[in-house]
Amino acid sequence: MSSLYTPLSDHFIVPSKASIGASLAKDPQSPSHYLCGNSLGLQSKKSRTRIHEEIDVWASRSVIGHFSHPHDKPWVKYTDALHPILAELVGAKESEVVCMSTLTTNLHLMMNSFYKPTPKRFKILCEARAFPSDQYAFASQAIAHGFNPDQAVREVWPREGEYTLREEDILKIIEEEGQSIALVIFSGVQYYTGQLFPMEKITRAAKAQGCICGWDLAHAIGNVPLTLHDWDVDFAVWCTYKYVNSGPGGIAGLFIHEKWDKNEKPKFTGWWGHELSTRFKMPPEFSATPGAQGFQQSNPCVLAMASLLGSLQTFKEAGMMGAIRERSLKLTSAFEKMLQQSKYYVPPQQAALAKPGSFRGPRFTIITPSDPESRGAQLSLLFLPIGSGAMQKVFDYLCGNGVIGDEREPDVIRLAPAPLYNTLYDCEQAVLHLNAALDLVAKSNSIPKL
Repeated sequence: MSSLYTPLSDHFIVPSKASIGASLAKDPQSPSHYLCGNSLGLQSKKSRTRIHEEIDVWASRSVIGHFSHPHDKPWVKYTDALHPILAELVGAKESEVVCMSTLTTNLHLMMNSFYKPTPKRFKILCEARAFPSDQYAFASQAIAHGFNPDQAVREVWPREGEYTLREEDILKIIEEEGQSIALVIFSGVQYYTGQLFPMEKITRAAKAQGCICGWDLAHAIGNVPLTLHDWDVDFAVWCTYKYVNSGPGGIAGLFIHEKWDKNEKPKFTGWWGHELSTRFKMPPEFSATPGAQGFQQSNPCVLAMASLLGSLQTFKEAGMMGAIRERSLKLTSAFEKMLQQSKYYVPPQQAALAKPGSFRGPRFTIITPSDPESRGAQLSLLFLPIGSGAMQKVFDYLCGNGVIGDEREPDVIRLAPAPLYNTLYDCEQAVLHLNAALDLVAKSNSIPKL
């Protein structure tokens, strides 16, 4: 347990409480307790170094940096340093991954290639309340293919009185409705509840019914171990600014299983997907780079790639996902136990069945699965009574004391002890200030103004 009080990597820059505006903090110059890596990861020192390297190369060599680079990373080949580590992170072959674009753009590219509905097989199976960008993409793809999203997008809801999906319910729907499902696409880790879906089992069940299976790994990459190639996943997309710490709006990535190399060519081509040997000869006809990298369109931002490279190098130094996941399981479990010891905590079953007026004063429950193998680092706290406004008051108090999570209105706060840089002390301080906030709400229904 003592090792949890020191970070797995000290190569991250933690904002001070003063710098984030923690006006209630008694020690404003001390580091904040940043539990928001599920939304935006902290800046790694190596990312800072790699960015400054490329800023200097831009200044000293300008366009020449595309081909002649003082650090042997010419910009036309910069992804050569990224792809091997990305492939290791998601359990793929290097040719199956590409660093490019943004998550939702990549999702549309993949759906344009893999969502091929017919009058009988046209449904898109996903979890209810998927991240809004995914919901918008699914609906617009259905419309673009001539289908009504109300009929084409098949959402799986939790059972009444439950917060997360049961594995058996997902698999049952795939078995019963598989012949009408064109695409099965879930989040690897659900952004709101923090539920880790059984990706291998869902993929296997989908393939058994002849469905294409893809995954949105925005909250999974860098958070949980992945084996996309061996699981026979058709495609996957992700961003890199959450647990992979590439910076706000950082460059995204995608995976395409090598089995599709001969049969699935990019529909919307761009010159950066053209093979490098003749790319700068500007031939009139497109010749795709083999594998996923043929789906590239425009030259990627070097500064964004430099930031990602710095973080990926930090992953390598930390031991990659084996060491990271081992620490994550311990850290999140310890955090959960501390939260459950709060006098304001209510077990999720009791909270789900509670009737209006059941609780006198504020309460909270944890809607993330209690099984460590069914979650990543994140714990989602639901504040009760529903719609009481307690969440916002607690959130403001946490921020005022330098505890940074994120809010999902109207009633959820997400807290994620990222194993690379968070410690048990961060978790202890979060619980301390959470209880203090609820004490104030219980006594006066108010929080000191920030």
